[in-house]
Amino acid sequence: MKKIFTLLMICALVLMTGCGSSSDGGDKKNTMSGEYKLGTIKHLNVTEILLDNYFEKAAARMSKTSDMRAPKHIFFDNMVSMLAALQSGQIDAMSTYSSVAKYLLAQNAEFETVTDRIPKVSDSFCCALREEDSALKKEFDDAILKLTADGTLAALVNTYISEADYTVAPPIVEMPTFDGGQTVKVAVTGDLPPLDFVSADGTPAGFNTALLAEISRLIGKNFSLVQVDSGARSAALTSNQVDVVFWAVVPKNDTLAPPDCDKPDGVILTEPYFSDEIIHVKTKE
Repeated sequence: MKKIFTLLMICALVLMTGCGSSSDGGDKKNTMSGEYKLGTIKHLNVTEILLDNYFEKAAARMSKTSDMRAPKHIFFDNMVSMLAALQSGQIDAMSTYSSVAKYLLAQNAEFETVTDRIPKVSDSFCCALREEDSALKKEFDDAILKLTADGTLAALVNTYISEADYTVAPPIVEMPTFDGGQTVKVAVTGDLPPLDFVSADGTPAGFNTALLAEISRLIGKNFSLVQVDSGARSAALTSNQVDVVFWAVVPKNDTLAPPDCDKPDGVILTEPYFSDEIIHVKTKE
């Protein structure tokens, strides 16, 4: 599926047609009525209602020191459908990560970040595996810790995130292969460029894929990358379609939600390999 190519074509269409502008009442109408519709990629386990409840409780706690809004969350299975909803005014903003927001803004001048009434929270990124694959989890954990200790992980963050040129697509990553090595099926989505990215020809690239290549070299296993929609990550893992989901997130602190709130039953998470602040993106008024 040429997901990111489709995403960029949608963005280009918006620039030509002007769709998605909230000047005709999209964002203002919802805000004035007290309902702020916030799109987000479907979680592994948390529901829209539960996420709404977390934000409502946090907003109530912070009411004396902040005017943080408690949004109405709308889940989407992939980035393409969420962007389409944002551009058509079905949602007021979309929730994503700082690095993803920078990429989207660099690709489309019609987007901007929401700068007010947003809580400063971050997520840590982990890999998700089935409980019975605890030995594989340990291999991933050991590799992540080694790559952290020797500076490789920091170098990848600099190359693909901190110092990346977001006006161009991330470079293709060549995965190592090992004759006779075990093959592990890893889910990639393409829904968090440049973290989880799939190029126009359907080839996985970006930060996650580069990190996977380094993990593969350390543990001597072949990784078969399987593209799935973000909304299908949990089902793909529990149904044995894939062995690893190479992005699951946990709150970096418990400001909004419990640390294990998004971990489905029967799933285990690796050591975190990256963290990023949650950012909201909207179309310019």
